Amino acid sequence: MANVTLRNVRKTYPGGFEAIKGVYVDVGDGQFCVLVGPSGCGKSTLLRMVAGLETVTGGEIDIGGRIVNQIEPADRDIAMVFQNYALYPHMSVYNNMAYGLRNRGMAEAEIKTRVDEAARILELTSMLERKPRQLSGGQRQRVAMGRAIVRQPKVFLFDEPLSNLDAKLRIAMRVEIRKLQRRLNTTSIYVTHDQLEAMTLADILVVMNGGQVEQVGNPLAIYEKPATTFVASFIGAPPMNLMSTRPEEIRSQLAGSAAADAGILGIRPEDFVITDQTPDGGVALPLTVEAIERVGAETFVYGSREQEEQRVAATPGELPPGEIIVRIPGTEAPAIGAKIRVAAVRAKLHLFSGDGRKRIEA
Repeated sequence: MANVTLRNVRKTYPGGFEAIKGVYVDVGDGQFCVLVGPSGCGKSTLLRMVAGLETVTGGEIDIGGRIVNQIEPADRDIAMVFQNYALYPHMSVYNNMAYGLRNRGMAEAEIKTRVDEAARILELTSMLERKPRQLSGGQRQRVAMGRAIVRQPKVFLFDEPLSNLDAKLRIAMRVEIRKLQRRLNTTSIYVTHDQLEAMTLADILVVMNGGQVEQVGNPLAIYEKPATTFVASFIGAPPMNLMSTRPEEIRSQLAGSAAADAGILGIRPEDFVITDQTPDGGVALPLTVEAIERVGAETFVYGSREQEEQRVAATPGELPPGEIIVRIPGTEAPAIGAKIRVAAVRAKLHLFSGDGRKRIEA
């Protein structure tokens, strides 16, 4: 096991495109770190730099107290699990898992011990003689993980390993990966664009955007106190409602010095209630119900505000101007076209600077 520390890591491609812009991350020994962000944000590039598959333009990558910038991938003591499994179709499960160890000249007896142990952990023992074409998608992914486990590396690297699986299998494999990491207690870095995967897997969450780190921390802490409007809208589903504080209907309800500095107000869908009351220090908004989504134990109410507002900071999860999502328990919901009033208490309000780059504490 080992700490992984990234110090001002940068990556610039020929032509001047800056893919990674001075990233600092510290992953503790045995921690599960998840890099999350939209496509093209640089998370896979950063992982490949840790693996040694991409060169480092600047900064340092430290694995277990050793700077590895100039060290070959095979000598970094890491193991990587890819999105596409990368299994040899003509080899059995056993030989796929043993292949890397044989290339390193390991004794066959030690190889068998390691493969058998990994197969036992991953429940692959009865499948060791099968070929990849005889396996399901989830079983193939377990073989790919088994190939990494047998190396007994200091660090596991996962590059969107569940992207090719269907929704049901993805949930099952997500649970398996977390249980496996806790059992092995090996430092792991995992890349995904799925914020639900990120929230459920991570000990430490790194939210990336445009080659930069937007926020690092405990997943729940990031959810409860997003540092920017990008993080606020990316972490959470449905996304946080973001609206300008300029309209009088909002500014008149925001009391205190913090409100004077805020340009954007954020309220999560689950923090609204449908009520005729305006909570002391909170915010209430009149809405017209435009759509209803019933998803089982809860219902999403989509409403529009009567006052048109200016568009706030652009983010991947941004709602159209004037649209609000309210998340309520159960299946009872107001009728489409109904006029309702929704409110959120002061403790559930999130305030941000006008450019969305800074959280303002009330």
